[in-house]
Amino acid sequence: MTAEAVNPKAYPLADAQLSITILDLIQQAANYKQLKKGANEATKTLNRGISEFVVMAADTEPLEILLHLPLLAEDKNVPYVFVSSKQALGRACGVTRPVIACSVTTNEGSQLKSQILQLKDAIEKLLI
Repeated sequence: MTAEAVNPKAYPLADAQLSITILDLIQQAANYKQLKKGANEATKTLNRGISEFVVMAADTEPLEILLHLPLLAEDKNVPYVFVSSKQALGRACGVTRPVIACSVTTNEGSQLKSQILQLKDAIEKLLI
């Protein structure tokens, strides 16, 4: 992924290390059925108030098809972040197709709770 291929509107963009951590947690969330894949389903989780955080792909073309998510996430006080590749996001979500957006959902008594909270803090630091 070249730097010029990433749209400047894709802010905040996770660095390589944070991207690996995010994609790893997304993979675990998919196994625990705590993941919604796609821009439409991510929008639904935000509207319903069950989203922990939203992850979007910065190489989406055109990027505007998911730029409603940061606005909605800010309204609902949900952290959001961009990762560089929709292909990698799709693989982490456990599907063969590219995924442009996904949302990790809340679940009381989840074994991922502590990891989700750590990652939320890291994402919120990017937004400052």
